[in-house]
Amino acid sequence: MIRHAVIAVALLTVAATCAAQTKPLVGDPARGQDKTRMCEGCHGLDGYRTAYPVVYSVPRLGGQHPEYLAAALHEYRAGQRSHPSMRAIAASLSDQDIADLAAYYGASPKATASK
Repeated sequence: MIRHAVIAVALLTVAATCAAQTKPLVGDPARGQDKTRMCEGCHGLDGYRTAYPVVYSVPRLGGQHPEYLAAALHEYRAGQRSHPSMRAIAASLSDQDIADLAAYYGASPKATASK
C-alpha cells in the first residue's frame, strides 16, 4: 500500500514538473519579419491569383489574427489542409517559426509579406 502511494507521488511530481516546464511559445514579430521571404512570392502581391491546384485569390496575411495564422500553419503541416505549396512550406517551419510569423503578420494590419 505504501509502495503504491510512493509511486503515485513520484508520478505526480514528474507530471507537475513537465507541465511547469511547458511554456507556450511567444512569437517575436522582428524574427517573424526575417522569415517572410517564403510568403511574399504569393501573399505579397496585390491581386495575385494562383492557378494550382485551382484558381483562387491568395489571401492577405497582414492583419490576420495571430492565433488563426498559427492554427492554419499547424494544420497545413499536419496535412489537415490540402494546398500542396502551403503544406510543403509549413512542413519546413518549426513551432517557433510559426509563432514568429503569426506575431509579425498579426501585428501589422497593412503588412504584406516582407513589407
